Amino acid sequence: MKTAYLMLENGAVFQGSYFGVPADVTGEVVFATGMTGYLETLTDPSYTGQIVVQTFPLIGNYGIITEDFESAQIHVSAYIVKDWCQVPSNFRGEGNLDTFFKSKGVTGLCGIDTRALTKMIREYGTMNGIIVSDPETVDLDEVKSYRIRKPVCRVSTETVYEAAAENGKRRVAVMDFGLKENIKRELLKRGCDLVVFPHNASAEEILAVKPDGVLLTNGPGDPEDNEEAIAAIRKLMKTGIPMFGICLGHQLLALANGFHTRKMKYGHRGANQAVKELSTGRVYITSQNHGYEVVSGSVDPNVARMSFYNVNDRTCEGIEYLNQPVFSVQFHPEACGGPKDSEFLFDRFIRKMEEARHAVE
Repeated sequence: MKTAYLMLENGAVFQGSYFGVPADVTGEVVFATGMTGYLETLTDPSYTGQIVVQTFPLIGNYGIITEDFESAQIHVSAYIVKDWCQVPSNFRGEGNLDTFFKSKGVTGLCGIDTRALTKMIREYGTMNGIIVSDPETVDLDEVKSYRIRKPVCRVSTETVYEAAAENGKRRVAVMDFGLKENIKRELLKRGCDLVVFPHNASAEEILAVKPDGVLLTNGPGDPEDNEEAIAAIRKLMKTGIPMFGICLGHQLLALANGFHTRKMKYGHRGANQAVKELSTGRVYITSQNHGYEVVSGSVDPNVARMSFYNVNDRTCEGIEYLNQPVFSVQFHPEACGGPKDSEFLFDRFIRKMEEARHAVE
C-alpha cells in the first residue's frame, strides 16, 4: 500500500498507508468511539466535511451491508483506522471496506497510531487536518482556514416527498437537515405517514399538509448557520403543534427560543455516551454525533427545563418546553446498531400527538 500521512493544523504528522482511493483530503478531524456501527457512521449525513477516526483498532469485521446504511451516500470526507479487516465474516456481508471505498471514491488511511491521535484531539480539541502523500507540500495556513460551509444544504432533500406507513394513523412533517434512514423506520413502524421537507421549508408550507406533529432531524455543521429553519421553527412553536428535535434539531429548537449554542472542544461521537434523565434519575447509554452543544445556562427556566444531561461532562442532552408539547434530545434514540435504550422517546412523541388530537376533539 502507498505511504500516506495525516498532518494536523498544529503541525503534528502521523505516517500510515492509503486504502480505498489514494488522494489528498482536507477536513475537520474527529474521533468516534463505537466498536461497531461503522457503516452507520460512514453514511450518516451529520459527518459531512469531517475526517473520522475510529478509536476501536480493527474496523470492517462484518464487511459492507447496504441494508444498514443511514443514507445512500458516504458523507465522511475521509476515514482513518488503525487496521481494516481484509477478510470480513458475516452472512449479510457484501464485500470489504477497501473495495467499497474504491467504488465510491473515498479515501482511507490506516496503520497510524489512532490512540495517540485521539489523545491529541482530546488534549488540544478538534482540529483540521489533511491526508496527503507528501507532507512537505502542505500549506498549514490553508488547512487551518478550512471550514465546513452550510453543509445542511448539501445533505437535505431538495424536494418534498412522502413515505407511507403500513397502517398510517397520523401524519408527521419531517424537517430534513440530514435525515437518517432509521429515524424514518422508527416513525413508520409506529404508524406515522411522513411528509419530508427540505431544510429551508417555511412554516406555512409545513402547516399546509396538516401534520399531527413535526420532527426536526439530525444534521451537520454549526446550528447558527440555519437561519431560515430557525425562523420557521419559531413560527411553528407558536401553533402548539407537537414537535420532537433530535441532535441538530435539538439545537435549532433551542436557538428558536433564544437560547445559545457553542462549539465543543472535541464533541461527543460514539455509541457509549451515558446520559441521565433528571425527572427519573435513570441513566441511559446512547449513541451520539455532535460537535456543538446547547449552553445549559442559557435555557430560560420560564420557557423550558433541561431534561437530560451528559454524565461525563454535564452538558445539556435534552430540553422539555413548558406548557407546550415540544421536547428535544441531543443524542440519537433511533441508533441503528444500538444502543436501544432511548427508543421510547419516539413513543413519547406519539403520545404527545395523540394528546393534542384528543384535546382538539
